[in-house]
Parts: sequence; C-alpha cells; structure tokens
Amino acid sequence: MKKILTPLFFILISVSLLAQDAYLKGKVSDVKSKETIVGASVIVDNNTGTVTDVNGNYFFKTTAGKHKLEFKSLEFKSQVKMIELKANDTLSTDIILESDAKQLGIVVVSAGKFEQNLSEVTVSMEVLKPSLIENKSIQSVETAIDQVPGVNVIDGQANIRGGSGFSYGAGSRVLVMVDEMPMLTADAGDVKWSFLPIENCEQIEVIKGASSALFGSSAMNGVINFRTAYAKEDPETKINFYGGAYDKPRRKEMVWWQDGNPTYSGLNFYHAQKIKQFDIVLGGNIYNDDGYRYLEKEQRYRANTNLRYRFSKKLQGLQIGVNANTMRTKGGLFLIWDNDTTGSLRPAGGDLSHYTTYRTNIDPYITYNTKNDSRHTLRGRFFRTKNLNNTNQESTADVYYSEYQFQKRFEKGLTWTIGAVYNYNEVRSGPLYGTHFSTNASLFTQIDKKWKKLTISFGGRGEYFKTDSVETKENLYLLLDKSKPIAKQSKVKPVFRAGLNYHLFKATYIRASFGQGFRFPSVAEKYIKTSASGLDIYPNDSLRPESGWSTEIGIKQGVKIGDWKGYIDVAAFWTEYNNMMEFSFGKYENQNDPFNTVGFGFQSQNIGNTRIRGIDVSIIGAGKMGPIDVSMLLGYTYIDPIQTDFDAERDTIFNTSKNNLLKYRYKHTGKADIQLGYKNFSTGISMRANSFMENVDAFFVVAFPGMKEYRAAHDQGDYIFDYRISYQLHKTAKLSFIINNMFNREVMGRPMDIQAPRVYAVQLTVKF
Repeated sequence: MKKILTPLFFILISVSLLAQDAYLKGKVSDVKSKETIVGASVIVDNNTGTVTDVNGNYFFKTTAGKHKLEFKSLEFKSQVKMIELKANDTLSTDIILESDAKQLGIVVVSAGKFEQNLSEVTVSMEVLKPSLIENKSIQSVETAIDQVPGVNVIDGQANIRGGSGFSYGAGSRVLVMVDEMPMLTADAGDVKWSFLPIENCEQIEVIKGASSALFGSSAMNGVINFRTAYAKEDPETKINFYGGAYDKPRRKEMVWWQDGNPTYSGLNFYHAQKIKQFDIVLGGNIYNDDGYRYLEKEQRYRANTNLRYRFSKKLQGLQIGVNANTMRTKGGLFLIWDNDTTGSLRPAGGDLSHYTTYRTNIDPYITYNTKNDSRHTLRGRFFRTKNLNNTNQESTADVYYSEYQFQKRFEKGLTWTIGAVYNYNEVRSGPLYGTHFSTNASLFTQIDKKWKKLTISFGGRGEYFKTDSVETKENLYLLLDKSKPIAKQSKVKPVFRAGLNYHLFKATYIRASFGQGFRFPSVAEKYIKTSASGLDIYPNDSLRPESGWSTEIGIKQGVKIGDWKGYIDVAAFWTEYNNMMEFSFGKYENQNDPFNTVGFGFQSQNIGNTRIRGIDVSIIGAGKMGPIDVSMLLGYTYIDPIQTDFDAERDTIFNTSKNNLLKYRYKHTGKADIQLGYKNFSTGISMRANSFMENVDAFFVVAFPGMKEYRAAHDQGDYIFDYRISYQLHKTAKLSFIINNMFNREVMGRPMDIQAPRVYAVQLTVKF
C-alpha cells in the first residue's frame, strides 16, 4: 500500500504545483492612432480568454507555465505571442495591432450593455458613424436618424418599423439615450433632438424591436443610443463653420419673403485632451436660422462637457466623472399651414407660438473595474426642462435618475449583468398639464453566453410605476382549479427577452430574438389640456398602459469586393401591441370642466390591439474599390400595420382610409447614402423615399383649406436626394459644398407640414 501511496503523493504535489495560478494584464492599442481598442479578443491557448474593456485594458487569470496568446479585433490583423508565467506572478503585456483594410469591424454596447461585435448581436441593429454627420453638415441628430434604414422621424417623433405614428410630441415608444442614460422629458416624454451634443459623437446605435427588458418602459419599439467620445492619447480639436440658404419653392405663390432668401449659419466646437489621469472634453454649438416658414425662426446656444478622473496604483480600475449639457433655444413653433397655396408656409391664424426653452442635464458617475473582470457602475442624472411661451402653455419638468449596475465576465464567454433603477419626476405647469409627480423603480438582469459559434442572450425586468396616486396595474391570471382563471392585479410589470446568434459559415450569421415591451402614459398624454391653431386637445386620466412584444428572424451575410467589405442584413419581424395608445379625433368630454362640456378634438386613447409585421433589408460597408474609398448605408423596409380587433364602422369613422390600416405610417420606405473618396476629393449622395401616407385623421382633410385637394394631387409617395462634395485643403482643413433636396421636391411629412425646399450650404471643418 505504501508503495502505491508514495508515488501518488508526489504526483498530486506535482499537479498542484503545475496548476498554480498566474495572471495576465495589459492594454491593446492601434499602431496608427495610438488609441486603445475596445472589445479586442485576448485568447489563451486557443481556448479561453477575455476582451478589452472601454479603456482597452484586459485582465485574465490562468495557470503557471507556457501559453500561446492571440490578440484579435475585426478591424485589425491578429497577433500571436508566446509567454511563460511563473506561479502567482502577474505578467503585463501591452499589444499594438496594425489595421487591416480588408476588415470591417463595428463594436456596439447597446445590445447587452457591454462591448460586442455588430455581427454577433442577437437583435437587428444599425450604426451611424460621425463621418456621416460631418459629411452631410447635419445640424440636428433628427436628420441623421432619419437616414437610418427602418427608421422614420415624423415631426420630431421617432418610429422604428412603423411602431409609432404621429403623437403631437407627446410620448415615445423609442427610448432615446445619451451614453445609456434616458433623455426623455418628465412632462411630454419626448426628446428634443437639437439638445443632443452632435459635435461630440462617437457613434449612434439603433436597436430595432422591443427592448424594455434591458432599458425600461419607453424602449418597447426600440432604442437610439447616442454615444459621446472621450479623450484619446493625443489632444484633438475640431471646429465646424457652416452656413446655408433656402432656395425658392417650385410653386412661386408659396414664397413669403421679399428681400433675399432665408439663411442659416452656425458653429460647432469640440476639444478633447488627457492631462495625466484627468480626461476632459469640451463642446459647444451656436446656431441661427431664419426659417423657410414664416416666423419660424430659431436661435440656440449649447455647451457640454465630459470630465473623467482615472485613479492609479492602489485604486487602479476606479473612475469618477461627470457629464453635463445645457442649451437655450428661442424661436417660433409652426403647427399647421394657413392654406395650400399662398399660405402653405404661413401659420394658421397668421401667428404662432413663440417660445424660449432651457434644458440642462448633469450626470455624475462612478465606475470600478476589478481585477477579477467585474465592473460596478453607479450613475445619476438631474435633467431639467423649462418651457416659456406666449400662449399660456409654460411648464417646468425635472428628472431625478439613478442606476446601479454590476457586470461580471466569467471564463468561457459568459457575461452576467444585473442592475437597479430609480427614477423620480416632477412636472409643474399651469393649465397645460397641472402639477404631477411620478415614480419608476425597476430591477433588470441579462445573461449573455458565447459558446463556440453560438451566442445566446436572455434577460428580464420588473417595472413599477406610479403617477400621482395611480400605480402600475397588471393582470396576472392564476389557475386555481385548472379551469377557471382568476385575475389578480400586480403592481410590478415583468418583461422578458431572449435571443440567439449562430455563426453558420465564415461570413454568415443567423439570429432570432423575442422581446416584450411596456409603456406607461406620459403626463402630457394623460393630462394635457390645450388648444392651438384650431386644434383642441383633451386630457384622459383613465388612459391605461400599453404592452406588447416583438420577434424577428434575420441573417447577416458578409461580402468582400477587393479591399471593400460589408454586410447584407435581411430580417422578417412581427410586433403586437395591447391597449395601444394613440391620439385620436372624436367627440370628448372635458374631464377638468365641472360643467362636463363636450366638444370635438383630439385625445390620447387606447385604440385596441394592433399588429405590425414586415421585412427589413439593409447593406452597410466600407473600404476600397480600386483606388476609390467607398462607404455605403442602404435599406428598404416594408410594413403591414393593422388593428387585430378592427371594426370598420367604429374605427374608420374619423379616418381618411376605410381599410384596416394604422394612421400616419408609410408601408414602404427606402434609404441610401453612398460616399466616394479619391485622394483629396470626396463626394456623396443620400436618398430618402416613402410611399403615400394613406391613413390620417379625416379632420385635417375636412376642416382645413386645400388638404383634400393637396392629398389627391400628391398620392404617389415622396423622395428626396441630397448631394455633397468636399476637398481636403490641408491635413487640418476640409471645405464642403452641400445641396439638400437637390431636385427641390415639395414633400409633406404629416398633414400641413411641408418640408424644406432646396438648400445650398457650405461647411469648413478644421481639425488639429
């Protein structure tokens, strides 16, 4: 027995020594720009590994001995390094990767709140790079978002794949965020696109489909996440000077100006710099627009900053910071035209609402990345909106938002995210809304697992809402005797999501996902009481929350033509809503009037159950075709939006269409943007097209002059082309000439809202 145990003892000792732990850490950077690379893969012995964090750092525990390290990123050539680790030792290895022109790599964070390659996410996503914004001389994020396949912005209201119509600026089924922090206001639940700091844009990520499980209430139709940039290794300064003039519309009777065409001008400023452990970003915007519509002038001033301090030595991995943005806007709000000829660019009644708006957000945060690949994040936000005007519709709305998030990256591709959110809103207004208070609390979690070629994602969320004394009410059906369901009301609304992505072939990815959504009414939808340009809008304090789900199946196919690489993405989707909320024209009682007066107007209503299904096709790519640099973003979307409990006699009485078709939707939309570059010259063209908006409120057609005739004459849909050309004057300066709506098309968004005629613009961009 002793002869057996003695060698066994020494074997166990040897195995124990061989299996002692050792540690790897380091940073992965770009050889050309010196910037760190986010989401780069660090693979140990072709088996396990990790990815770099938001600062390009990695940390990994392995065993002592010899190992093979491979560093990979979609935009760069992979690099292999052999190392030898001693027991309990920590080896620091910094790697510099060379770019690979044959690769197209896009890293996103919105799909799972961590860095992922776009090809591997389980949902449909589109990404806008800041180059598109700069090339088109875009002054507001709204214009950029309207270029995304499957997304339409109607009078400031974003909708994805037909999930929303026109809601008079109240409520949103698309959650707009800046750095994963919600930017919807406390009163109307809307977003002002000009408030987003377009001068400091890293990229814009758009998730298509219900995302409430990860992001909360207003994400039931999708998410738009505007990501700002932080300071890189080298200081960077960028200034954009731009100006333009509106051309005369095709119909000369529309022209209201006498002495010279209306113009606009502006300046964007951005500076980013690292000072030891301190990162600072400063940005600003000055903008003045005469307006192509009578009296609809706009002046705005915006300033923003991102500040971050990165601790070192004993507190390595700890970061604290604050982001802030403030804007003052003054102008006139155009709602509907006076008539379809000489008054088509003049407001009804000869005047409009003149406003001054102040918006400010302050976002402090703390982030701690531990050595065992965990991350703790605590973030807060104070967001104030103050609207002043001459129509007795003033309001002040405050958002107090806080979120804690814990994320752990385990070995073998497992990432677990868990978080808690508390949101408190105050709305103080006069006759417009009154005074209201709301509370939202939620818990969420998501697990993402990558196993060889398969990526699986599953998440859930519990939401509690309360506006004044009205709480979340959700019917949960319990089967007591297996035959009689009994409804029990819960104060917490649960939502779930799941998805998978399979790397089928070398450049082929198939995916499927399912997600639930939930949205509580905004203060404006429930309590607004106003009248403007002949439109009476009534409150509805009995408005109920809406819920729904969306599912899709898609395929992303990589393509390569020489040194040009891209993706073709095709998705089939199906979305359903219960108790869908929409503003509807009808005969309503004034709930705030003690005399219970009745009148015709608009009110937010639960219109019933709806279904939207269709297909979405997009192409994205960049690289060289011969000597030409080519980048493109193309897309086509078809939707079939209907009510599933449709009653023709009831649901079409106030509509222009007698068919089962949801209002304010385009069945067909197409988008395209192509950029070509050769040496110092570059040129590009953009296109947006849509079919005819068949169903709108009949009130607009009957009550306002010329609408019936106008719709009859413009019933074939619309399209707009924009053109641009630029020349690199110097390595620090580029001059651009832009023509928007180059064919001077007369295009209407929602009824009585004609879009801008042809615009000529010049832009000078200076970078150093």
